[in-house]
Amino acid sequence: MIEVVGLTKFYGEVKALDDVTFDVRKGEILGFLGPNGAGKTTTMRILTGFLSPTYGTAKVAGYDVVENSLEVRRITGYLPETVPLYNEMRVSEYLGYMARIRGIPRKKIRDRVDYVVERCGLREVADRIIGHLSKGYRQRVGIAQAIVHDPQVLILDEPTIGLDPVQVREVRQLIKGMAGERTIILSTHILPEVSMTCERVLIIHKGRIVAEDTPEGLSRRLRQSERILVRLARVPSQPLSALGQLDGVVRVEHVGDNLFAIEAPPGRDIREQVAEFVVKNGWGLLELRREEMTLEDIFVNLVTRE
Repeated sequence: MIEVVGLTKFYGEVKALDDVTFDVRKGEILGFLGPNGAGKTTTMRILTGFLSPTYGTAKVAGYDVVENSLEVRRITGYLPETVPLYNEMRVSEYLGYMARIRGIPRKKIRDRVDYVVERCGLREVADRIIGHLSKGYRQRVGIAQAIVHDPQVLILDEPTIGLDPVQVREVRQLIKGMAGERTIILSTHILPEVSMTCERVLIIHKGRIVAEDTPEGLSRRLRQSERILVRLARVPSQPLSALGQLDGVVRVEHVGDNLFAIEAPPGRDIREQVAEFVVKNGWGLLELRREEMTLEDIFVNLVTRE
């Protein structure tokens, strides 16, 4: 649905994007993750036709964002980091106005406004003035204007920034509810947003793509050892040396509260033999699980490597 090849953008002598290449499948939610200033917003603006690249190409549903800019805008919904709202207008009035701008036939405008009001949970504030709404409701109005013309592609730039935890959860649920029916790019620097919302992660740093995979796939690629956690009911006198004698164990660490971290070479699963060993010795197995790298671990690993 979205295909980006060799995208490069200069602002004067500053290279904001450096040979960026990626694709997004139809119906997928892609997390576009990176620190502030990494090139996320520049990429979003190019994909939505607001900026032209210096080099490279980008296509949305087969339309080139430079040569077919109007077609791209017709099939794309965009929520910029600063939501484009008219504070003096009422919610339903504003959405009707945006529907007209988007070229929706007059006879269908009311139906589309009713749909997005319901879809975005705006029914109780539909007649209120936008300037009087909370930040969470204003963000919902921003998403509603982005989908009022029923776009195939939705691009969201920092959609939860500045929201409180309850509002973040509401907006997150709204985005996840659109998975499958629209292709979505979620640009953010907030790590939990990506791990809780997106199927695949693309990490950009200093204008270059440094990783692209599922969170689980990135974890597998970057993990230097297999690490499992085991919690014992009864700790032996010398637990580190006892566990360390198992075949394949590289390192054992006491991490607290009868909990031990056991490392093995990458790709080697020693959980079964650890469980058998603990049970056989009568130590009481309370917990045994593989420790996965968090998205934060992955992110820090990649950007500090640069």
